[in-house]
Amino acid sequence: MSTADGVGGPGGDPRGGDLVVTVDRHRCVGTGLCAATAPDDLTLGTDGRALPRRPSTALSEELAEAAEMCPVEAIAVLRPATGEQVAPGY
Repeated sequence: MSTADGVGGPGGDPRGGDLVVTVDRHRCVGTGLCAATAPDDLTLGTDGRALPRRPSTALSEELAEAAEMCPVEAIAVLRPATGEQVAPGY
């Protein structure tokens, strides 16, 4: 996984977790709402677009909210084993 495609991120997850945060960097418009809402899981890259902070994570209220509030629906939280989308929940 690499940050270039908006999947995963640098370093390991100190909290553990079985979920993956993906960001469609072609769709992301860089509002920064996600990074402000879930700073433990999302950051903004040098280009101003969202990036996951780690390769895997556990779902938190903040992360679910960040995925839900993305104005261009660029963020998804998935179970990698099944591909099930955990957030946003439509």
